Amino acid sequence: MNLIRLILLSLFILTQAQADTIYNLIKIPNLEIYEINKSNKLRYLYAKQPFTIGIDNNIDCFNSNKKDLDKKFKIIEKNLNRYNQNFLKKINLKYIVLCEDLSISRINTAGIPDNIMKTLILDIKFNEKYFERVIHHEVFHIINDSYKEIFDEKIWSDFNKNEFKYAKCSTCTDKLGLDTYLDTKGFLTEYSQSTASEDMAEVFSHLMIGYKQKNIDPILEKKIQFIKTNLLKIDENFIL
Repeated sequence: MNLIRLILLSLFILTQAQADTIYNLIKIPNLEIYEINKSNKLRYLYAKQPFTIGIDNNIDCFNSNKKDLDKKFKIIEKNLNRYNQNFLKKINLKYIVLCEDLSISRINTAGIPDNIMKTLILDIKFNEKYFERVIHHEVFHIINDSYKEIFDEKIWSDFNKNEFKYAKCSTCTDKLGLDTYLDTKGFLTEYSQSTASEDMAEVFSHLMIGYKQKNIDPILEKKIQFIKTNLLKIDENFIL
């Protein structure tokens, strides 16, 4: 009996030490390791309890049941396996946090990227219709935040017609639709028209899931080439 108690105590201490280590690394409480990818070395973490983080405690996310977690993990890992270890190191991404009902300032969001902490939080319950595309969309924000000088928003904005202006922030506009346009006119989705960075992320995410259209308008063609060219500046072996 004493041996069993000793084993249980050791497991508790080990688990607590692991949780403390994770918190010290990325400053998100209540996480446990789900899996460490063998090929690209991404650390997948999951919320065992709800957490609240942020300077103003304005970011909330909740724990998932194992069935939902296991189902969505397969999809997430399949998509993130598109990025090799070398590329992930260059863009500063190492930890993927899985939870659900993610919100910032009570506004629901698919993901929250943080290249400083090398972390991407993903809401596994985000709309399934767009879920895979959204994974790459959020990865692009990590890329963009790590290479602002490459993905120049002024150059990008100049691709658009002179009369078009982006909003000051993605939450400063009602352009939220994620359906892909058939008639693009420079933009792939309504959300693309919110800010330059969201527009870039939408183009990148569509390319990552194999977007193809016979007749791409001249503005969108320039945007696609801009994304492709600048990704190769980060990693000459990157494949879209």
